Amino acid sequence: MNTSMTHKILVTGAAGYIGSVLTPTLLKAGYKVTALDNFMYGQTSLLDCCHDENLTIVRGDARNKKLMRDLIDRVDFIIPLACIVGAPACDADPIAAKTVNLNAIKLILELRDKGQKIIFPNTNSGYGIGRKDIYCTEDSPLKPISYYGKLKVEAEKAILKSGNAITLRLATVFGTSPRMRLDLLVNDFTHKAVHNGHVVLFEPHFKRNYIHIRDVVGAFIHSIKNFEKMKNHVYNVGLSNANLSKMELCEKIKKQVPNFYFTKAEVGEDPDKRNYVISNAKIEKTGFKTKYSLDYGIKELIKGYKIFRQRHFTNL
Repeated sequence: MNTSMTHKILVTGAAGYIGSVLTPTLLKAGYKVTALDNFMYGQTSLLDCCHDENLTIVRGDARNKKLMRDLIDRVDFIIPLACIVGAPACDADPIAAKTVNLNAIKLILELRDKGQKIIFPNTNSGYGIGRKDIYCTEDSPLKPISYYGKLKVEAEKAILKSGNAITLRLATVFGTSPRMRLDLLVNDFTHKAVHNGHVVLFEPHFKRNYIHIRDVVGAFIHSIKNFEKMKNHVYNVGLSNANLSKMELCEKIKKQVPNFYFTKAEVGEDPDKRNYVISNAKIEKTGFKTKYSLDYGIKELIKGYKIFRQRHFTNL
């Protein structure tokens, strides 16, 4: 295990939506990064980082025990981003979901030295259906609805039991990335506003919390720098002023896309029943501050959607 001042960090799923922003940010901060990905979406999002001598790219699978043993042996921090993300993707391939989202995490815990640190990205979808106007804190009961949420909750429990780790329960992420995703609510609704001009809302009163992708990256950097005082705890990570319903989100988007039309569906329902408001006070007390507002992110997305129109940027 490395003992020098420059931390060595293994990021699995490093060419994914979050990893494609996190990896160059870690490199810019001076860390040595081993980026593992299977590049299953054919993405080229890390090409711009290849000039950096502190980057090692490994094309492989986070479930490969021999490969993971070799990679883990070289690092100080492990950030396991490799994941089948979202309820629809997990439902489409439940075997892949379990082996990647849970078994691969247990493999890391089996192979790592107890001195090696883990920062795990969970989802706050584990709160499921919250109580009206009662903020979910890190002590609130976890009641995941989807198979995706259940796997992430189980993985988090294993990590916390193992120790020397931080878990970040991320709000719904938004913003542009070199490996773009449209199957995220803000990204999706803004794309529909720009290119379709309308959206039909199911359960428009359902609320959730949101966070810009670069603030997610900031939370990882903050956790690395403050690991000793934050370790063995769970932290919600979101914008404290962005606990919004789907209707409120659309109203935000309409301010920047005036011709955007949205209406409530008269029949049918959304299979995603998540409905909660989140408190992010715990991580804020450690000194973490978000930098990017929801309005900023919507403006950024509108700009990004001038570059492409396709809807193939999903995890399905």
